[in-house]
Amino acid sequence: MAASLAVAAVALGVCGAAFLVIRHQLQHQLDLHLTQSARLAAQQYRHEPVGVVQGECRFLAAPACAQLVPARAAQDPAAPYLLPVTRATREVAAGTRGAYYSDPELAGHRARMLTTHLDTGRAVQVAARADTVDQGVRQAAGVLAVVGAAGVVLAGALGSWVSRTGLAPVSRLTATAERIAITRDARHRIELPPERAGREDEVTRLAAAFNTMLDELEKSVGAQRRLVADASHELRTPLTALRTNAELLTRSARLTDAQRERAAAALGRQLREVTVLVNDLIELARDEEPDPLVEDVRLAPLVTHAVTAARDHWPAVPFALAVDPDAEAVTVAGVPARLARLLSSLLDNAAKFSPPGRPVEVTFTRLGDHLDVTVRDHGPGISDEDLPYVFDRFYRARTARALPGSGLGLAMARQIARAHAADLTAGHAPGGGALLSLRIPSAGPS
Repeated sequence: MAASLAVAAVALGVCGAAFLVIRHQLQHQLDLHLTQSARLAAQQYRHEPVGVVQGECRFLAAPACAQLVPARAAQDPAAPYLLPVTRATREVAAGTRGAYYSDPELAGHRARMLTTHLDTGRAVQVAARADTVDQGVRQAAGVLAVVGAAGVVLAGALGSWVSRTGLAPVSRLTATAERIAITRDARHRIELPPERAGREDEVTRLAAAFNTMLDELEKSVGAQRRLVADASHELRTPLTALRTNAELLTRSARLTDAQRERAAAALGRQLREVTVLVNDLIELARDEEPDPLVEDVRLAPLVTHAVTAARDHWPAVPFALAVDPDAEAVTVAGVPARLARLLSSLLDNAAKFSPPGRPVEVTFTRLGDHLDVTVRDHGPGISDEDLPYVFDRFYRARTARALPGSGLGLAMARQIARAHAADLTAGHAPGGGALLSLRIPSAGPS
């Protein structure tokens, strides 16, 4: 309706302007005709006496009639004037007033009359019928009214067609949103017709953006469902073991001291594993970092502290740390506790796969406006088929399924890295083993 009203208003405005222009031009042509007739009469009848000198003014049969009028009424002829003579006419004859147009009614017709100065003491009046001009104006008004009405109808039809065609994706978007709200199924998409698929108009971009949002929503919902399914699967085994050991300890009177100690130790170990697993799940489900805790952090002390903690946790694995002196004073924007957790996850993963006596090599360097932390082990490495999935939640390679862990460490490390605008990659180390690289943008010297 808004588009139709706008087009209709423009159409009516154009028709109205055209009517005013036509009326003005017809009136202007009549005035030009009277001006030329007055000039011609002044030349032909300058020496004629006053009175009617041209045309049948009573019926305006001639193209234009003319009469001469003196400035003083005492000089008027005996015959009456056929064109109206007023005080203004005498003033023009006397030269005290300029020429003017008037619209008298003569013989039942509207006329147009020009009164202008002729010579000393006389004025010439020239009149012509104006009803022909009025008739032309009425005809033009009728034609423009029909055109304007047709324009309004056409505007309504075109506006309706344009709105239905242009806003069709919006209707589909609304229907899709309502269907998703009813079915809670994010797999629905807005189907664009083939002729609109390659366009860049606002509505098509809106539909494409909505489809992109639905893709992300579907991925998020799928990831959430996988997280719940994987978490329930991973928790089932340790909870069963906890229940078994707890039931076993309730019958401690039937157990020997050695059996009781083994059951209690297993129960404590399983409680710690479940606690770590639940904490990891909570952090992964949060999927964001608290902005108020972000600060400028010197990464070198964090790397040194993480390596020291890893040596205490993995006494059988040697750790070799190499720190670039240029990187010691450089800071990064981040959360210290979360960065420490990221580093410990990388170190624990490397230590888990390192053979006895072989070191885990940690290198901390500065490259331009980035800081690089690489962790390399000398274990079996990552197979090509496992490499694309090492950062997925609960994913464990075949060589890792017999080792302790839940498969959440590297997934959490990648989440923390993304929250700090860092890149975390995995690859093959030269000579064998796995190589994990963390590249994080620096914030400048501390």
